Amino acid sequence: MIPGNTQISALIDGCRSNDRASQKELYYMLRDYAMKICYRYQNNLEQVEEMMNEGFMKLFKNIHQFEETRHADITASLKGWFKRILVNTCIDYYRKNASYINGQVLTEDTEEIADRQENGIDILSYKEIIDAIRQLSPAYRTVFNLFIIEGLSHEEIAKTLGISVGSSKSNLSKARENLRKILTAKTTKNLYVATFR
Repeated sequence: MIPGNTQISALIDGCRSNDRASQKELYYMLRDYAMKICYRYQNNLEQVEEMMNEGFMKLFKNIHQFEETRHADITASLKGWFKRILVNTCIDYYRKNASYINGQVLTEDTEEIADRQENGIDILSYKEIIDAIRQLSPAYRTVFNLFIIEGLSHEEIAKTLGISVGSSKSNLSKARENLRKILTAKTTKNLYVATFR
């Protein structure tokens, strides 16, 4: 048996019984994990916490649907299951607020923009790349995360967000182009700082 399975299984049972102590312990166990996922879709801390807390409410409400007996590593499986809840919560939050967040919405225009692959910039740290992704508009960041990080196809993104496949491709292309500009600016700044130290 994988170490920790007994403890996490007991926590899950407690959550199924609406035991507040179990819910609190599970919350603090998964909080940082949940924050990192929500930060992919939103860069405002207050909104990230709102999405995260909504995700936890859905987790506790639906915990009876999680079947830990089907998995060898219960913690890893629970995180995977919770990740789907969080991603869907972030998508729902985006849909609900898309018409006024930063004045940027997913659009049908410029669908003819080709979907191009961009090369990574090795000089940048992971944190700088994540910070750059957070600078994208909500529309571009959402499509970028769903395609690049979650691995959804353009067809799946279109269905999930209620847009056309062309819009998904267009927004991904624009996200990549904007990200390239942000990262290029960061790289130039880093090289400048390194040169004059």
